Order: sequence, then C-alpha cells, then structure tokens
Amino acid sequence: MFVLFRTIAYATLFIAFVLIYLPARLLSWGGVVRPAAMAWPQFGGLVIGSVGAIIALSCVFAFACIGKGTPAPFDPPRRLVVRGPYRFVRNPMYTGAAIALLGAALYYRSAALLAFVAVFLLITHLFVVFYEEPALRRSFANEYDTYCRRVRRWWPRIAAP
Repeated sequence: MFVLFRTIAYATLFIAFVLIYLPARLLSWGGVVRPAAMAWPQFGGLVIGSVGAIIALSCVFAFACIGKGTPAPFDPPRRLVVRGPYRFVRNPMYTGAAIALLGAALYYRSAALLAFVAVFLLITHLFVVFYEEPALRRSFANEYDTYCRRVRRWWPRIAAP
C-alpha cells in the first residue's frame, strides 16, 4: 500500500510541474486566456486531453500495482510492467502525457503549447534512449530484451490482416 502512496505523490509532482505549471506559464507569457465560449476546438481538446490523462494515469497505477514501484527513476518498479497500456507501446505514460498536452494546445489554440509538446517529446525520447532503456536492461536483462523485440518504443505494431 505504501508504494501506491509514493506513486501518487511522485506522479502528482510530475503532473503538477510538467503538465500544469509549465503550460500555464507558457500561456500566461503569451497572453493566452481561457476561451470565452466552448466551441469545437475546446470540446476536441477536452476529449483528447482526457484520453491522454487516462492513458498516463493507468500507467501510473500499473507501476504501483504490477511493477511494485513508481515511475520515478530514483524509485523504479521491482517488476517489469508489460501489461495494460504497456502491451501496445513501451512508453505509454509519456505518450499519454503528450496527448494530454496536445489536448490543451487544441483547447487554447496555442502554438506555444504545441511547441512545448515537441520539446517534451524530444527530451522524453532522449531520456528514454540514454537513461531509461539502459537502466531497464541492467535491471531486467533478457526479460526486457524480449519485451523490446515484441513491443515498439513509441508506435504500436499494426498486425497484418
């Protein structure tokens, strides 16, 4: 149960900083305010953002319940998580966060937030390639290598008909 509390605490700090505080600062600096009326971009942004949030949060709980650890690099899972969204791509938490940010960019119709998504994806990719994947290989060895052969890093495999 303690791992669930740690996971929620770390996830809350990450979400608060990367998905709320930084985008809010960008919007504020750019003079972007909440739209006065709800139109298609806002509805679309809410739907897309919600889908991204659900994906990311399901990953957070998979880390706690299946992996017996947290998404934080200093408190990683004790077991390799390959179920839930991790069946489709190896990094669905980052993908979900990016989708949530895309929803916010659409909601606010903000080019600055769209650029933030691009920077977030670049930094995330570099982190995954240069830190996370080597750490997972050290921790889970053959199990991780088998998983990597079966599941792609960012894009799900589309099975042939």
